[in-house]
Formats: sequence, structure tokens, C-alpha cells
Amino acid sequence: MNSTSPAIVAQSAVRRLPRWALIGLCAAYVLAGFWGRAPWKGADIAELGYMLEMAAGHTRWMQPTLAGLAPENDGLLAYWIGAWMLQLAPSSWAPELVTRLPFMAMLALTLVATWYGVYYLARSPRAQPVAFAFGGEAQPNDYARALADGGLLALMACLGLARPSHEVTSYLAQLTCTTLTFYAVAASPYRRWTPLTALVLGLGGLALSGAPTVALVLGAASAVLTRLQSDADTEGRQRPGWPREASLAAAGVTAAVGALVYQLDLAHWRLVWPSFGETRSLARLLLWFAWPAWPLALWSLWRWRHHLRNGRWPLHLGLPICFVAVSVAITFSTQPADRALLLGLPALATLAAFALPTLSRSMGALIDWFTLLFFTSAALVIWVVWLAMQTGFPAQPAANVARLAPGFRPELSWLPLLCAVAATGAWMWLVKWRAGRHRAAIWKSLVLPAGGAALGWILLMTLWLPLLDYALSYASMVHSARALMGTATCAEVYGLSPDQTAAFQVHGDLRLVPTGSAPRCDWLLVDRNQLVGWLETHDGPNWIYETNVWRQGEQRESVLVYRRAGS
Repeated sequence: MNSTSPAIVAQSAVRRLPRWALIGLCAAYVLAGFWGRAPWKGADIAELGYMLEMAAGHTRWMQPTLAGLAPENDGLLAYWIGAWMLQLAPSSWAPELVTRLPFMAMLALTLVATWYGVYYLARSPRAQPVAFAFGGEAQPNDYARALADGGLLALMACLGLARPSHEVTSYLAQLTCTTLTFYAVAASPYRRWTPLTALVLGLGGLALSGAPTVALVLGAASAVLTRLQSDADTEGRQRPGWPREASLAAAGVTAAVGALVYQLDLAHWRLVWPSFGETRSLARLLLWFAWPAWPLALWSLWRWRHHLRNGRWPLHLGLPICFVAVSVAITFSTQPADRALLLGLPALATLAAFALPTLSRSMGALIDWFTLLFFTSAALVIWVVWLAMQTGFPAQPAANVARLAPGFRPELSWLPLLCAVAATGAWMWLVKWRAGRHRAAIWKSLVLPAGGAALGWILLMTLWLPLLDYALSYASMVHSARALMGTATCAEVYGLSPDQTAAFQVHGDLRLVPTGSAPRCDWLLVDRNQLVGWLETHDGPNWIYETNVWRQGEQRESVLVYRRAGS
């Protein structure tokens, strides 16, 4: 045991979180947000459009385009996976559901890899709690399982994880590959082939998912960090000679990934240096996006600071610190910043887990009370607004919805309502359990944050889903245009963004081509903001203006519909 450890944990404090509860929470978190909603504006629907084009054979797999537009994200892996699924699945299945299936598996794999990553880090000798004079301290495997439960709860409690991890984008693929790399290094002292496979998939997947520089930096950092470890720290529980072996493996895989990046020309620098105002905005993003993991992570670094002073950082601290540092660095130097910060959440949750054995009872009570008030208030607001949408009472929330989403007509769906009621009942039971008399467990302080985050996400994806689809989907805009176009199968486009183009492809079942290219179509879609440029470069009398359609609640984002003269 480690006599300098700040963790003082008895065996009674490391009882396992019931597997049915943990698996049920993870399943509910994964399904909510993937199942039953329309594709939303932004990368969620844009990348679906590229997948459909690739699956239909309308574009090249190495350089995909959508109506002549190159993707904003270079993550080929996500496009390939979605296109393969579309080719394998029956044609009668909805394409948005088909493409979501592998991404649901990615999110589940991220949660599993996080659990095992924390588990193996917590098994390392220098991470163990202090040995008691007369015995009774936590056993290594039980202690590791308890911390792994806490790390997984900390990850699901992060507020910023919810929406990005439930979209069909390359950013979820990057998150999964980063977590696989994290697990590979954490498990390398105890396993050989499974971590090596995870390292190859993780670094290679990162390079193909639009983050080749991150893959090379994480691979190099992993090689250096494992080489700094010492066989003297193994105490017979780790593989002899693993630091040198793991370091060489990480260096070799990183070199191979570097060759892949060079061969496929994947490295494209997109550094953005933020201004002072943008820096403050990014700092605010850090505060809420990683809440509540980052306060616990800072506390963990403070309590375990003595282990970092000799320059030979132990793996259970050095590994998550490296991954968090890389994530924060790219957050301040690339766009979009929130998607870059997403990659550091598993490592941040790991640091938060190592704070659990060092928390005092008063600090644990403070976390419980804050979480209880915050998430209960949030759930109450969601329920009140839903009631106002259905009945018009209370009047003020109903008026706010009518003002922010003009034209929205709510409909009562019994299955989502029953799911919301069940989730609220589970939250009330969880609060009762947490307030009751039960044996202490070191993961108990993260039960309410994780349960509250899951509750809020489930309520949003059930009670508010019609409203969110109405506000964030292009479906109503496309249907308005499609009703005018009749049985047309193609349309020319000018100035449309990738997500607008994909929306007409997905919701309107249209083949879209740039203006002036084959095939010659009888309809034209022009972004209103690009109208002047189109009039300057095209022959206006050949087209007859028909209507202007816009996304509900956002008239500044509108599309002009033209019909070819004589058609």
C-alpha cells in the first residue's frame, strides 16, 4: 500500500454500485437523444447528407462533396461508417436512424472505455489508499471498481457531454477514439494485446476523424509518460518491464499514424488565436461545459500534489493531466471550441474520481445539496413549460413559447410522457435513497449529479422534443418548399450551407446540384443572403420567383425558391 496517499478508505466504503442501476442509467442516457428526434441544424444533418451521397455513389469516398460543397470537418471515418451502414441496412429504414446505430455504439463504447480506464489507473500501487495498522483498508480491486463507478458517473454528470455525444458527427468519433487511447495507456501495465489494439484503433481513428494532430500529440505524450514510469512501482501486480514495452508500442503506433497522416495528406492546420473577449467566453465555456467534474479535478490535483513533485508523475495522475491539457490547448486554438473540449471530459472525469476518497463529509453534503436544488429546479421548469404548452397555464411560459417558436402546435404523445414520468419518479427515489441511512460508498457524491444530468436530458428529449425539433430542424422549411415543387426529383442550389443542402436532401428527397451543372433541373434554391451574388452572375429572366421559405422561429435563415421559365 502507498503510505503517502491522501486516500484513507475502509473496505466498507468500496461496495459496488449495483450493476443493474449503472447499466440502466447508461442505457437511458445513450438512448435519449438518439431515438425519436429529427436531425438538427449544423453538423448533425450536414454529415448525414454527406453519408447519403457516399452511400448512393454520387461522390468520392476520399473527397466527399455535397452539391459541390466540401465538408467543414475532415473526419472521413464518420462518413465511411455512416455510408457503410446505409448500404447494409434495408432501404425501408429511415436513413437518420440507420446512421445513428453505430454512433450509439460509439457513445456506449466511450462509457465502457472510461470505466475500464479509471479501473486500471486506480489499481496502480501509487493510487492505492493508506494501509491501516490493523487491517480493514480497501482491497485494491474493490477500490478500483468503486473509483471506476465514480469516474463513469462523473463523465455522465458533465453538462457539456449531452448534446455533442448524441449527434451523428465526427466529434463523437473523436471522443470515442480519444477514450480508447486513454484506456490503452491505462491498461498497458496489466494487459498486452487488448490495450495495443485499442491504441491502434484510438490513434488511427483520431487521425481519420479529423484530429490527426491530436492523435500525434497524444501518442507522443503517452510514449513519454509510460517511459517515465518505473518497475519499482509495480509491487508485483503489474507486468515486469511494461514501461519500456508500452513506451515503444506507443511510439511505434504514433509513427505509423504519422505515416498514414502524411500519405493521405490529412494534416491541415486550422489554428485560431482568440481575442481577449473570446478568451473570456472560452473561460465561461470551461466553467459550465465540464461541470461538475472540473472542481473535483482541481481538488484531486491539490490533494495528490505530493505525487507530482519528483518529476516522475504516476500514471493515475499524469495520464489524465496530459489528456486534459491537450484538450484545453486545442479548445483555445481551434473551432468549434466546445467540440474540442469534449475530448478532455473522460480524463477530467478520471481526475474527479480520484478526488472522491479525499472528500470530507461536509464537502460531500455541499455537493449533494447543490445538485439536488439545481436539477430539481431544472426538472420543475421543464415540467411547468410543458404544462404551459399543453394547456396554456401558466400564462407567462406559454407566451414565451409562442414568442420564441411562432406557429408551434404542441401535441400530446403518451409514450414520451410515460418515459418522463418514469424518469422523474426514478429521480425522486434516488433523492430518497441518498437522504436515507445507508453504508458510505466513495461514489455516493456523484450519484445525484449523474442522475440529475440524465434526468434533465431525458426530460428535454421527451417533453420538449417536439419543440426542439420545431426550433432546430429544417423539416418545416423543406416541406413548405417541397409542397410547391410537386414531383420534382432534383433542384439546383446557390449559396446554401451544407446543413441546408442536406436538409433538402433528407427531408425533401431531392437530388441537389450546383447551378449550371448537369442534370438540368426545373427548380432553383438560393440562400437569401447570397441573392445579390447570384443575380450578378446568372441570367435572371430564365427563372421565375415563387416563394420564400424559412426555418421556423428564424426568418433570417431563409431560402428563395425559383422555377425555370417555361417548365
